[in-house]
Amino acid sequence: MYLIGDVQGCDSALERLTRTIDFSPSRDTIYLLGDLVNRGPESAAVLRRLMAYGASARCVLGNHDLHLLALSYGVRKPGRKDTVNELLRGNDAPALLHWLRQQPLALMETIGEKKLLMVHAGVLPAWTAIKTIALAGEVEAALQAPEARSFFTQMYGNGPNRWSESLQGSERLRVIVNALTRMRFVSADGEMEFEHSGGLSKAPQGYLPWFAAPDRQTAEEVVAFGHWSSLGWLDRPDVLSLDTGCVWGGCLSALRVTAAIGGGMDTELIQVKCEASQQIGE
Repeated sequence: MYLIGDVQGCDSALERLTRTIDFSPSRDTIYLLGDLVNRGPESAAVLRRLMAYGASARCVLGNHDLHLLALSYGVRKPGRKDTVNELLRGNDAPALLHWLRQQPLALMETIGEKKLLMVHAGVLPAWTAIKTIALAGEVEAALQAPEARSFFTQMYGNGPNRWSESLQGSERLRVIVNALTRMRFVSADGEMEFEHSGGLSKAPQGYLPWFAAPDRQTAEEVVAFGHWSSLGWLDRPDVLSLDTGCVWGGCLSALRVTAAIGGGMDTELIQVKCEASQQIGE
């Protein structure tokens, strides 16, 4: 299996990366860690490619993917940096958007003796891997419901900024979405902070990267994520960060993951340079 970081509408880079890893849909599975679309010039082509791969391409949704769906329901207007108007006007837009709505917000696989949890942004410290999958399922149900437009009208916002089991309705779903698709920094007790997007040295006072939070319940699993281009490639026993800034002139990264002797995981990083460039901003 291969994990692939944020593509963000760079289909040419994705095509070169799949050729570089000799990807075969009949033999291999690629897992894309969200932000399939937007900022880059070829969002529709990315979705067409992944749809054509069928079950051999498994994707989690990122904040840009959810934003595209919100645009399609008319609850937001495209921003200056959005590059999805062509997709929204295309003849196959209904099919592409329907496919996108069916994608999960979290996935989990077993590699050797390790659990590999895949999300776009992060996991709140209080959530176990099993809890994360269950909470992601609540959002997925809302996305796929006939009244999905109502979900998007209430999706945006920074509050509540911490998890509570007592949360219900739109506030509960918003916290789940923000954690899985937007979060970078948290306080020691799990309060999310959304204003800062720099690297580890740019942590705001009183906050730390979500994966460094004390007593994180997913510390025994491996969590793979994207979203954080200023963090870049991070290879730790418990964390794999794969957004290497393709759309900002960086690389598109794939991580080959196999079971290792002794029950662990072996990994190999493969990268291609992305020729697309966009104005900086996430």
